[in-house]
Amino acid sequence: MAVALSPASSARLRPQSAARFISFLNNITTGRNVLTGFRTLTNKAPTFPPFLHCYPGVRHLRRDSPAFNRRCFSSAIVGAISSEEAVEKAKKEFLEKPDVGTGQKVREFRKRLRIADIKGGPDEGLDRVGQTLVVKGWVRTLRVQRSITFMEVNDGSCLSNMQCVINSDAEGYDQVESGSISTGASVWVEGAIVESQGSGQKVELRVTKVITVGKSDPSFPIQKKRISREFLRTKAHLRPRTNTFGAVSRVRNALAYATHKFFQENGFVWISSPIVTASDCEGAGEQFCVTTLIPSSRDASDSLVDTIPKTDDGLIDWSQDFFGKPAFLTVSGQLNAETYASALCDVYTFGPTFRAENSNTSRHLAEFWMIEPELAFADLSDDMACATAYLKYVVRHVLDNCKEDMDFFNTWIEKGIIDRLSVKWGCDLQSEHERYVTEEAFAGCPVIITDYPKEIKAFYMRLNDDGSTVAAMDVLVPRVGELIGGSQREERLEYLEDRLDELKLNKETYWWYLDLRRFGSVDQCQMAKEDQTLFHATILKPFSSCRFWFGLRKTCAVCHWNREHKGCNTFPTDTRLSRILMPILT
Repeated sequence: MAVALSPASSARLRPQSAARFISFLNNITTGRNVLTGFRTLTNKAPTFPPFLHCYPGVRHLRRDSPAFNRRCFSSAIVGAISSEEAVEKAKKEFLEKPDVGTGQKVREFRKRLRIADIKGGPDEGLDRVGQTLVVKGWVRTLRVQRSITFMEVNDGSCLSNMQCVINSDAEGYDQVESGSISTGASVWVEGAIVESQGSGQKVELRVTKVITVGKSDPSFPIQKKRISREFLRTKAHLRPRTNTFGAVSRVRNALAYATHKFFQENGFVWISSPIVTASDCEGAGEQFCVTTLIPSSRDASDSLVDTIPKTDDGLIDWSQDFFGKPAFLTVSGQLNAETYASALCDVYTFGPTFRAENSNTSRHLAEFWMIEPELAFADLSDDMACATAYLKYVVRHVLDNCKEDMDFFNTWIEKGIIDRLSVKWGCDLQSEHERYVTEEAFAGCPVIITDYPKEIKAFYMRLNDDGSTVAAMDVLVPRVGELIGGSQREERLEYLEDRLDELKLNKETYWWYLDLRRFGSVDQCQMAKEDQTLFHATILKPFSSCRFWFGLRKTCAVCHWNREHKGCNTFPTDTRLSRILMPILT
């Protein structure tokens, strides 16, 4: 029987307390009432008549009752317990008594000792020399020699492996001789930390005992050799064991942690925005549809088109769908975040978003995580200040806490990446225009570009006084392109309605959004950084390289500026560029 105790929450129960029982009624076969088990906690018989609350009005349960031997969740009011102190005392007695319940005490949870804990300090493990430790992980390499075996074990906590030296007198050495331990196998290793005699590490583990936890088949495909990413795509379930994807996972984890830490420290409230929505936030119409109209009782590939319900006009009858209307996977949580910003001031979303853009480039993903802060009582200057502070914060956090992984990226993935993430910010852009802006115009600094033409931006961005541009901004960094995008929201109801009309968007669909302007609207802004932009496989791939060149398609005398702008070194000029360039001060 499992027992949970808590103070009574109902006013009718005060000042008494409640004891909640999850019990199996087969205790009744012993002739005992279920509630007599309470004697174990209080050493006193209950002061109330024994009856089951899940069967109202039934004070005694007969053996021939249908409810006999049936699982029951019941609550009882304990009149003998009159204070929270008594409840806590009963809980303590229960937890400390080893013969109660399962017959043993639940042990305290402790953090597992990881290889990163052993080798991650400034001494790289030398401060642990002489200690006997246990290492658990997977075998990366195994070199068997005549009288000694070298085994490298990795547990995923860091890039470095723990070199384990196994002599023939170690307990479990027969597993090495029999071939039970091989590359890819999971092992439990115990031994003493000693100074390493070889190069590449300062300490190693002199093994006294080794146990094979899980064997590895000889066909294990991840061996100690350079493996192409194209091959790893066919082994996606095993690629986290490689150095590259392990490092990417740890850096993404550090970025996610730093993101939450930054916004929490600055008073933001995290909002879980819906994944399924009826709104097209970006207005591009490139969304994944969510529907139950396709039969799910069998393989979807066998479904006939005729099984999809239609109206008399031959159109899809969405009224028969799960939600009664078309629904999609969200492309952004920012509209939902506005509803909370209108009540909680500063909020942010950090969750999955989806884009159905049929593009096979490194700049577009079908699924990625988006970071979208929403600031109330703020204008575009506040938005830019927040974006700058956030970017500096997460970059510094990664450089300080992921040094080994970043060194690996700098050596094997993309040379110079650490320099570009530091205050120098790097050079050499793939786009000629971005190269001019970030290198020549502002001497290699990251650049914020503001005031975009309204024709290429969403309806919710605030219209500027010139009537042709909106209060929007993008953060550009060398060789990355757009890293953060943001805008000030349109807080004026009449302007918002006009924009919806201009873009031919149904105002009835956005009635709730317009209500936010009717009832206590405030100045607010938003920014978004797509999480996949940083450290996605090849590290710092740009998401959108030419997005900010808005109305310049016919201003370039050489190529008239098409979308790619290839083969042209001419920097276009336009009067609308007068207020759009602003450096980030480092």
